[in-house]
Amino acid sequence: MSNSKPIYVTQPYLPPLEDFYPYLQQIWDNKILTNGGPFHQQLEQALCEYLGVDHLALFSNGTLALVTALQALRITGEVITTPYSFVATAHSLLWNGIKPVFVDVDPDTLNLDPAKIEAAITPHTTAIMPVHCYGNPCNVEAIQKIADNYNLRVIYDAAHAFGVKTDGGSVLRHGDLSVLSFHATKVFNTFEGGAIICPDAKTKTRIDHLKNFGFVDEVTVVAPGINGKMSEINAAFGVLQLHHIDEAIARRKHIDELYRTLLSGVRGISCLGNAGQDASNYSYFPILVEDDYPLKRDELFQKLRDQNIIARRYFYPLISDFPMYRGLPSAHRENLPVATRAAQQIMCLPIYPKLSDDDATRIVQIIAETSK
Repeated sequence: MSNSKPIYVTQPYLPPLEDFYPYLQQIWDNKILTNGGPFHQQLEQALCEYLGVDHLALFSNGTLALVTALQALRITGEVITTPYSFVATAHSLLWNGIKPVFVDVDPDTLNLDPAKIEAAITPHTTAIMPVHCYGNPCNVEAIQKIADNYNLRVIYDAAHAFGVKTDGGSVLRHGDLSVLSFHATKVFNTFEGGAIICPDAKTKTRIDHLKNFGFVDEVTVVAPGINGKMSEINAAFGVLQLHHIDEAIARRKHIDELYRTLLSGVRGISCLGNAGQDASNYSYFPILVEDDYPLKRDELFQKLRDQNIIARRYFYPLISDFPMYRGLPSAHRENLPVATRAAQQIMCLPIYPKLSDDDATRIVQIIAETSK
């Protein structure tokens, strides 16, 4: 085992602590800690401007945002989704009493494959929940065409897609709703947090009611809502983070380009390409460890760990392999050959603003030495 300090797959960007003190002082002075306080309102407006969207509802985390998005659109029955994601995608469906129906992913993007969706539609299907995996946009036009033909709703799990742009605008503008995560591991974080991108003011109002127990005023409750509100401390931190986000993404871009250059000649290692976005956020750096690489993926994974390099196998196992899902007919591996193979080959290398060029180079050297 290496004695060097661990290099984790990610590390949250934190602005100088002294810059956060004035924000905390304001919270201490006005004594508003939650319930849509001034920083909450300020962050919603600032995010709308930064992301290029009209309406946004903040949440205490992305999972509650997913759960509430399904409630807001009154989704029931079956929802077509991807097995290749973090478990929260499918958990939000089960939490609402909805049956997930898994379909395979596209081999180039590892996003939900539109060509596989129609065959999975039944009379019980009410929606499609794709994921912009690693921040690479789905084929939004093809998915929307299917949804329109079958009168289905589309809710995007856009947890990875902060700041991603396609065709000159935010990828978040597609579908009926898009859901963001501001978890500590994300490009933009508020410690914990999330948001729903809303198409209009009426939808935002309904979502704001749902995330506050269903309250409209002190004596009126219109829905069986939950407590999904973001605190003022999280919101204040988000306001500060927005001042640094472009710098953080620029540094991620540099590391992404460095990795691609250094890995370009390594036999048996391939990198995912651009999925057609105009602007990326470089939230992850996934590689595929292919058959002609001398080691199996898990062997390389362990070799890096032995050097204190904590890569992650995002996403392995597939959601469909977990006990609460594997009994579903759509979860059978023979129905998901592309996702199954990707889960056996995928590994995400460390990428975050404070990762040094020297460390990134050393990581590639370990991978490259083995391929010779």
